[in-house]
Amino acid sequence: MLTGREHVERYLATDGAEGHDWNGMPILLLTTTGRKSGARHTTALAYQPDGDDGLLVVASKRGAAEPPHWYLNLVANPRVEVQVKADRYAAEARTATEDERGELWRKMTDMYPGYDELQVRAGRQIPVVILTRVSQ
Repeated sequence: MLTGREHVERYLATDGAEGHDWNGMPILLLTTTGRKSGARHTTALAYQPDGDDGLLVVASKRGAAEPPHWYLNLVANPRVEVQVKADRYAAEARTATEDERGELWRKMTDMYPGYDELQVRAGRQIPVVILTRVSQ
């Protein structure tokens, strides 16, 4: 089973032929710019489509009390790169508003009910992030 860095490397090497479909969920690659280092960091994340040009991801960090570094990076610099299979593009990331979150959270838990358990374990409101394609 692919995890962590190996997942990202196989996804990149095969344009998602290996790694896009993982444990019954679709996976994308999200590349952020380090808020401290300025280095690029790529993470494999489960996603769901949102409308015509948006994708949703969840900043769960497996239920940790603190958010994942990729989330802190995109809050500091919302311009990110997304790869879905062979499609690579620039995107703008933003955290769903409180009004949006309920519906979007349900969409994500329909795909992976375990997010509800991670929410309880985290003791924080886990952000839902909206990724919207932008022209370069």
